[in-house]
Amino acid sequence: MSDCIFCKIVAGVIPNTTVFEDDQVLAFRDIDPKAETHILVIPKQHIVNLASVQAHEWPLVQQVLQSIKRIAEQENLAGYRVITNNGEQGGQEVFHMHWHILAGKNLPGF
Repeated sequence: MSDCIFCKIVAGVIPNTTVFEDDQVLAFRDIDPKAETHILVIPKQHIVNLASVQAHEWPLVQQVLQSIKRIAEQENLAGYRVITNNGEQGGQEVFHMHWHILAGKNLPGF
């Protein structure tokens, strides 16, 4: 999508601080971190959110989730939180499916 900020990051139009990349997944540091460690993990393919995943896209979602585990190990995170927001009412601000990895001291509880 031409107006999607994450698609522009995938295309290299907008710079980022990459922490992980393979053929289907990109992970980078959030420019406005909400925790000591705040990494965004996205599929390179534009998918709006979990509610819009088509049957043939579930293997990609699985690959993204497996990447989160690898990133946490790579970053030596002893504990971490993984969050995805779905839809405007669910707090989604960028409508390209993504997960937040948050780690560090004083993570707020739920």
